Amino acid sequence: MRSRTRSHPRGRSTALALAVAGCLAAALPAAGASLAVAAATADAAPAATTAAGDGTATVFYYTKTRNWTAYNLHWAPDGGSWTTVPGTGMEAACTDWVKKTVSLGSAAGLQATFNNGQGTWDNNGGKNYALGTGVITVKDGVVAHSDPCTADPGTGTGASATVYYATATVGWPTVNLHWTPTGGAWTTVPGTGMDPACTGWVKKTVPLGSAAGLSATFNNGNGTWDNNNGRNYALGTGLSTVKNTTVTANAADPCAAVVPDTTAPTAPTGLRAAATDVSTVVTWDAATDDRAVTGYQVTRSGGTKGTSVTSVTSTVLTESGLEERTAYTYTVKAVDAAGNLSAASAAASATTGTRPPAPAGSAPLGGDPRKDPIYFVLTARFNDGDSANNRGGSQDVKSGNAANNDPMFRGDFKGLVEKLDYVKALGFSAIWITPVVLNRSDYDYHGYHGYDFYKVDPRLESAGASYQDLINAAHAKGVKIYQDVVYNHSSRWGAKGLFTPTVFGVRDAQWSWFYDEKQTGFEYDGLTVDPKSGKSYYNGDLWSTAEPAGNTCVNWGVATQYKSAEGYTIYNCQWPNPTSGMFPKALFHQCWIGNWEGEDARSCWIHEDLADFNTENAAVQNYLIGAYNKYIDMGVDGFRVDTAVHIPRVTWNRRFLPAIQQRVAQQFGAQKAEDFYVFGEVGSFVNDKWNRGSANQSAQYYTWKESATYSADDATAAVQQYTTDNDPAKQPTSTNAFLNGNLYHAPDHSKFSGMNVIDMRMHMNFGDANNAFQNGKDSDDSYNDATYNVVYVDSHDFGPGKSSTRYAGGTEAWAENMALMWTFRGIPTLYYGSETEFQAGKQIDCGPTCPLAGTGRAYYGEKIAGSVTASDFSKVAAATGPVAATLESPLVKHVQRLNEIRRAVPALQMGQYSTEGVSGGMAFKRRYTDGAAGVDSFALVAVTGAATYTGVPNGTYKDAVTGDVKTVTGGTLSVPAPGKGNLRVYVLDLGGSNAAPGKVGAAGPYLK
Repeated sequence: MRSRTRSHPRGRSTALALAVAGCLAAALPAAGASLAVAAATADAAPAATTAAGDGTATVFYYTKTRNWTAYNLHWAPDGGSWTTVPGTGMEAACTDWVKKTVSLGSAAGLQATFNNGQGTWDNNGGKNYALGTGVITVKDGVVAHSDPCTADPGTGTGASATVYYATATVGWPTVNLHWTPTGGAWTTVPGTGMDPACTGWVKKTVPLGSAAGLSATFNNGNGTWDNNNGRNYALGTGLSTVKNTTVTANAADPCAAVVPDTTAPTAPTGLRAAATDVSTVVTWDAATDDRAVTGYQVTRSGGTKGTSVTSVTSTVLTESGLEERTAYTYTVKAVDAAGNLSAASAAASATTGTRPPAPAGSAPLGGDPRKDPIYFVLTARFNDGDSANNRGGSQDVKSGNAANNDPMFRGDFKGLVEKLDYVKALGFSAIWITPVVLNRSDYDYHGYHGYDFYKVDPRLESAGASYQDLINAAHAKGVKIYQDVVYNHSSRWGAKGLFTPTVFGVRDAQWSWFYDEKQTGFEYDGLTVDPKSGKSYYNGDLWSTAEPAGNTCVNWGVATQYKSAEGYTIYNCQWPNPTSGMFPKALFHQCWIGNWEGEDARSCWIHEDLADFNTENAAVQNYLIGAYNKYIDMGVDGFRVDTAVHIPRVTWNRRFLPAIQQRVAQQFGAQKAEDFYVFGEVGSFVNDKWNRGSANQSAQYYTWKESATYSADDATAAVQQYTTDNDPAKQPTSTNAFLNGNLYHAPDHSKFSGMNVIDMRMHMNFGDANNAFQNGKDSDDSYNDATYNVVYVDSHDFGPGKSSTRYAGGTEAWAENMALMWTFRGIPTLYYGSETEFQAGKQIDCGPTCPLAGTGRAYYGEKIAGSVTASDFSKVAAATGPVAATLESPLVKHVQRLNEIRRAVPALQMGQYSTEGVSGGMAFKRRYTDGAAGVDSFALVAVTGAATYTGVPNGTYKDAVTGDVKTVTGGTLSVPAPGKGNLRVYVLDLGGSNAAPGKVGAAGPYLK
């Protein structure tokens, strides 16, 4: 306990919360079952007696926002049987709480739902609550671990302390005060639940007896702590406030002038419900409150399983696994911080269809994402497993692709499934794939022109090789799938289900090739060929010669002075753009970017083919949240966020990032939500630490929570944030990536936004590895935690220095870059084909003006044709054909061994680093310590050049590259220069499970 009170667990770690287990059918009564009024009967429990040593759980349930006349706990111990419906009656505990203590026997926890005994259920949105042992609270869908009714600890009648804690920055729904009077004992973890005081504050008064003060920390009951960066808070008697780590002693009561909140929010309006198969999406317009709306209760009725109440924080609810051909009715109530509940909204209904014959889903693999090096593929250009779904589009001939028999949509999920063993043989345990949603723009194989965000592009799928099949197959091999997602924009044709513009079109001698004749009942889906035109890039459902009702485009159909590339007349309203009036300003922005480092970079179109969403609009937010919930439910392991910088951070932090976390936790549990890896593309293509002095345009800015409170209106808040929080000098700093001398310290992630980032500064400087290293570490104090940065040399967009060509520095330079990436902080990421210097020096992208075969996005399948079987990561069991030759390439051998070494040394995966006491160019020390898991790993790394390490622990060090052994007795270790592309990794041998691995793998062309 002593270590817990001095340095609490890292902020990213969360204990059991919103865990998912069981199924709806297990928790709810069968059709026609009789529901009795709550009664605490002996035969309702699964065990009649409590044996000595049995575990117990005391479950507290929040009643204020339910207002039921009775409360039942319907539960089952893990691995055991459920109670008889409706379960066990809960008894009054204290104001707004009921409780029940149950015996678990030898079980480690229980599955639980709650009901009023009359058919209304709270079953965690259909997933049941997964609860552990001890004291547990369930409040509006949030699970925590503290007794809400406990008396304040402490003894005596002497002095007392009243502590106010500001909640706006941490955003916790539950706050506990874990404390000790000076010279006394600490409360039991997690401490004492704090009480709502006023908007943005909670408080607790504690008796100090004869003590002159107290030491305090705060936590959310689920393992996330604010412990003043490991120092704890020192507080005195009287009234103290703690806000953003600042303590004010003898402070004025921050709630003194606040009248108790007794005003309920307005009832939500605009409720809409839509069904697809056996899933529903329910959205509504945000309610208002005199202070702030903090959440919503969605009540669903219909079907045979009773009424369900689900708590959410956004204005969208997605449900799946419902009954077939069943009408469901929804109403919504708004909740404020004081627990005031609005009247119910008007009802909305949706009727489900039939259950689709889909393969079983797959849960995310979980685990620390820093353990998993990433292989990045353009799915449509990687490997062709099914030629039947290939598509060239209207530019197939013009681009030169047809002449090469190389349609732009060529690779697919089947091809990727077939080469999962190739990726695993390289040693990668995560694959980043380009966006999977249905695209509409004609040159859209890359996936960034989304049209139907709720549909997987059929040009990527095949019979037996759906997107779900890919996820399942990858997981079966221990490989994660990171899905590229786009929140910033759709295609120029809008987003199906949100808004699709109608354009002017005339099928005359000039334009009949483009404007397909309308076909009743035929709808574009990316794959189906229009039977009349013979094309699969159908445009018949987009155009109209007659001006449509409600048109806002000026001068509909009037000829302009402009001509197309073919010399054809261009008409007004023929092509969607932001200034034509063809898009509603509520849903899409209405301007072009004028200043790429200005505020308009977040609120205007970046390209004519990328219609910029008004992401500050609730309808847009709901559309995108609902869409990406679908892919979370399929079991993807993380999201790579495209064009993240073009959305205000405050919108990410308020809407999209919490929605991701909430959905993963709801579907798969709190631990999987913690491990779900989100990394954003914040395109800062300069060498500055801060992009031309603009914090808002810099990658590290997006890794932080908000440091101020802005308007409740998202659009207003975005401008306020940009104008008031753009000074780099006022940004927070972090030591999370750095060792304290030679020691690892628990990082503080309490201010982490939920989004990690691509390391743009290292990417820009990878023309030379040492330059990338020096620039990278120069920025690391401004990220929340740079050890989570994605690090790559080049990508599908740019090479180093914003080059438009793939990296062509030579094999030795590539080997040196890789040696640094695989041992320095961050997650190494390799763009497909770089392991063979594929298309080195070639223009990365030229659109439809040249064949793809001559670009950096060329088809890779010919290099990996044949068969390959991986026996483990970095291990080839068998290979035949061209892929066998590819696997013998020098950089392939290099990356295989780098992955082996990194996997064998935890410090290289998750460690903090330091250059203190280290001489040499690319030389550093790293350490990772996890006391609970018994892991302690310390390594000294030298890339290319010689290095000397002073002040390091004495002991035996073993090099993972050569197996060389050095004994340190005076705190100094020296390493001769290993040579370009080579490195040394001397690992301190700490014995037992922390013994140094010695030489890992066989010597290769560079690691020798």
